[in-house]
Amino acid sequence: MRILKAITIIIFLSTIPLSAQLSNETPAQKEERMQWWTDARFGMFIHWGLYALPARHEWVKRHERITNEKYFKLFNPDLFTPRDWAKMAKNAGMKYAVITSKHHEGFCLFDSKFTDYKVVNTPYGKDLIKQWVDAFRAEGLKVGFYYSLLDWHHPDYTIDRNHPQSPATEEGYKRLNKNRDMKKYRKYIKNQVKELLTNYGKIDIIWLDYSFPSGSHGKGRIDWDSENLLAMVRKLQPEIIVNDRLDLLDVEGGWDFTTPEQYKVSQWPERDGKQIPWETCQTFSGSWGYYRDEMTWKSPHQLLELLIESVSKGGNLLLNVGPTARGMFDYRAQERLKVMGDWMILNNCSIYNCTQAPENFPKPDNCLLTYNPKTNRLYVHLLNYPMGRLTLKGFGGKVQYAQFLHDASEIKFGKPRRNITHQEKMQEEDIILLLPVVKPKVEIIVIELYLE
Repeated sequence: MRILKAITIIIFLSTIPLSAQLSNETPAQKEERMQWWTDARFGMFIHWGLYALPARHEWVKRHERITNEKYFKLFNPDLFTPRDWAKMAKNAGMKYAVITSKHHEGFCLFDSKFTDYKVVNTPYGKDLIKQWVDAFRAEGLKVGFYYSLLDWHHPDYTIDRNHPQSPATEEGYKRLNKNRDMKKYRKYIKNQVKELLTNYGKIDIIWLDYSFPSGSHGKGRIDWDSENLLAMVRKLQPEIIVNDRLDLLDVEGGWDFTTPEQYKVSQWPERDGKQIPWETCQTFSGSWGYYRDEMTWKSPHQLLELLIESVSKGGNLLLNVGPTARGMFDYRAQERLKVMGDWMILNNCSIYNCTQAPENFPKPDNCLLTYNPKTNRLYVHLLNYPMGRLTLKGFGGKVQYAQFLHDASEIKFGKPRRNITHQEKMQEEDIILLLPVVKPKVEIIVIELYLE
């Protein structure tokens, strides 16, 4: 009887939500934990796996309903030099990086004890994650792991609507899932995440991706045992920063930042009326993994504007690279990283430690504003360079000095001439910056304003 009672208690306790365990810090403590990430503003995402071999989208296994493992037997990135990757990230101005330790295809870039479907069993034969972590840390970059909750290879992962083998009928789902056991798969997730968070030193970020609970044949928090999974993550790495894709948005401490993917937000995202930490993840082109023939690549100007606009609304940019199957960055990615790095050398003061400008500084047309609250400096980014003059409406009496950021050369300014017949009051609140007619040779010009 006592044994049965004890078992009942254990079962009961295992069903109690762990929310209290996920929220054992104050808002101030959370802000302090995330401060380095908030200050950094710019990071690198890396999507790499077997899908680099077909080179036609990271979801190729799903899109083409591939079930064979021919790519596994061919994977051999002989030109993989993680030191070069890390230097390119650092030179681009990035402060942290996140790599796919396992994507939806189920292939692991690390040496896991719990699967044979891993890089050390390919012709390459070595743990890629270990080399990557060591190289990026050596360049002073924070490191993070992406880990897919989905797994299109594991025999116990139940077939859902995103799976390569998803059938057309309910009967098909029943038949295919008859011998699959998500309980075993949930244990597999915990085992592998524990490996990632114990075998590679301090990990700064973890991306657990993703939940799709709505509609038929989806998956959410119950399927992943999200609360217990996250409790384990926070216990193993108390300072780690966690994304928001565990289907725990309503759980206190169930996430640290939100992740708008492949689009610009219209304003600083909010939840329950409060602004929240956020990071947009974006690609150079239309694919996360290496896609040889995909040609919709963003220009350097577009990418810089994306970075600036993210910071101007209080957020970060995580910009993705999809390495080739030989382990190199595509030449187009290298070219764009170089341009962004050249710009960041001269203008990073308008990105690092910056955020949304105070409300009493209206955004001029064709400009973006960022603000450093510690130095009390405002940065005006000119998306289209004006011819000789820039009027800053509402800035009168608020600016003590102005200069180009790229060379620290002074910009003279003054009030508009009085026009006693038209809008005299409004003009008193404005200032005019006197700019050279010829645009300096910088992709996007930044004006630094020392505020009163």
